[in-house]
Amino acid sequence: MMLRPCLISLCLALAITFRCGGARATLGEPAESITRDTRNFSGVLLKSATRARYRVQSIASGTTATTVREYVGPSGVVFAVAWNGLVHPDLQVLLGNYHHDYRKALSHAVRLPGRRGAKVTTDRLVVETWGHMRNLQGRAYLPELLPEGVSLDEIR
Repeated sequence: MMLRPCLISLCLALAITFRCGGARATLGEPAESITRDTRNFSGVLLKSATRARYRVQSIASGTTATTVREYVGPSGVVFAVAWNGLVHPDLQVLLGNYHHDYRKALSHAVRLPGRRGAKVTTDRLVVETWGHMRNLQGRAYLPELLPEGVSLDEIR
């Protein structure tokens, strides 16, 4: 009888894991992908904020309680993504063509004991994750596409 609650918990965990895989705020793709991203994320478009050098589009997922923000530069390309919520979104989907670079760099990264955050840097990409249970955060950006005059502190 004890197996049944464990099995239910496992199924629920797997469902949440695979459900959050739809966040497709893919780096390096055109802003037109935002509609597709919202649909794939099973999310809702929130506010769109226009700044002097870029636009931010927020997408909220009710299934994972995670918000993804896409940063679109003047060229119309997503140069950064940031997120916060109960779970980290699927980075393979978020990073798109840059995921292989990230995984390779991550496999060589040295993890410091006691540190909750991580920073992985490649020639083309920077991915940072931090937070704690029920408040996981992160950002990924392409330094080459970062608009001139935009501070990294603005990507949150």
